[in-house]
Amino acid sequence: MTQQAFLSAEGHQKTREEKKVLAGTLVGTTIEWYDFFIYAQAAGFVLAVLYFEPLGEENQTLAQLVAWASIGISFLFRPLGAILAGWLGDRYGRKLVLVLTLLGMGGATVLIGLLPTYAAWGIAAPILLVVLRILQGLSAGGEWGGAALLAVEHAPRHKRGLFGMYPQIGVPIGMFMAATSMFGLRAALTEEQFLEWGWRVPFLFSFVLIIIAYLIRRRVEESPVFEEMKQRKKESSAPLKELLTTHKKNVFLTALIFSANNAAGYMIIVFFASYASNAVGFSSTETLIASLVGAVGWFIFTYFGGWISDRIGRVLTYQIGFGILILWCIPMWFLIDTGSLLLFAVAVFVLTIGLGPSYGPQSALYAEMFPANVRFSGVSIGYAFGSIMGGAFAATIAQAIYDATGEGWMIGLYLSGLSLISLIAVSLVPTSLQGIDLEADTPSAADSTLGTDEYVPVK
Repeated sequence: MTQQAFLSAEGHQKTREEKKVLAGTLVGTTIEWYDFFIYAQAAGFVLAVLYFEPLGEENQTLAQLVAWASIGISFLFRPLGAILAGWLGDRYGRKLVLVLTLLGMGGATVLIGLLPTYAAWGIAAPILLVVLRILQGLSAGGEWGGAALLAVEHAPRHKRGLFGMYPQIGVPIGMFMAATSMFGLRAALTEEQFLEWGWRVPFLFSFVLIIIAYLIRRRVEESPVFEEMKQRKKESSAPLKELLTTHKKNVFLTALIFSANNAAGYMIIVFFASYASNAVGFSSTETLIASLVGAVGWFIFTYFGGWISDRIGRVLTYQIGFGILILWCIPMWFLIDTGSLLLFAVAVFVLTIGLGPSYGPQSALYAEMFPANVRFSGVSIGYAFGSIMGGAFAATIAQAIYDATGEGWMIGLYLSGLSLISLIAVSLVPTSLQGIDLEADTPSAADSTLGTDEYVPVK
């Protein structure tokens, strides 16, 4: 990360501790998503053959659907991971959860890289694969909330979007790392070598990334908001109960807001490569090139989305992003179906123009929707349920839609519908929340008057 990347919008250099916080949140989410991306790509390339072999003998499409579903299984356990992480994070701090989730996610990834196939271990192999995916889901359920809050709660009030953007750009960076590693292996190895051992290399490399991330994160100080809560002794005795009793509306809104972005994002992460290869005829190398283009675009517009949300307001930034998704999710399939790599890359890149503004401001928006004593639980659980509504089975649903209709644009209709729902949900968030005090006695969105206050940037 360059020195310039740590400069504020006004050119003021961040403090040493702020730099450590942003680096710690960025590196963890990058590794989390790197782990998820390499699994998603493996699901598209090899898992149906290596771990769901009996299904493939009878019906190759069924084997691929099960491979896609194995991605979604981990999402079902994200809410439980979010509950556990929220309980720990709201009582013992954001930093502890970041370390635990990092070790859980990375450890499961390395073990997947060592797991024998169905041919070697029989039915035990896919069962253990699913168990490790569940462990990843539990870990991921708490990873994002801790990173997001650590970044936002260290931020100056008028730069929360900029600070909160750092854990968000871990997604495209992790995707770029995963796609690059897969691209290099596919180019360097034969198909037999890749199936035999090459696909395992990115999983095993996660061990190196875990060590690096741990060394960075252990140097990060606890969130100042949480420290103030401890000093005031205002920790809730039952934050989860309080959350579900008094803030369930905001949990529901955060889930709906994230669902469309997560579903559309998983088209780039998971489904485009399989669709372009099987339905259109692109090579795996060409699909990885399009993924790299998508990662670059996603990085640029996520960074921009977090930055611009401090200036024009987070709700408006989101609305712009979802508006682009609604308009683009159907036409992009016609570009992909042309069979032109250039138009395929253009379709993916334009999609990221909508993904960025509807993802970059997420950390700051969610943090301002919950009071500090239930904030970790609120943002984590809302995020986890949103991922179930959106990305968990997006690839499975997309495959089923295509199998039933034979038309790629019908998948776009499904994505546009989700984007409209998320647009409505984010429009219900009061703009008056932006820039509010994040200390322990912060009111929730439910305490504000919907739609009555216009956003004025905090100076």
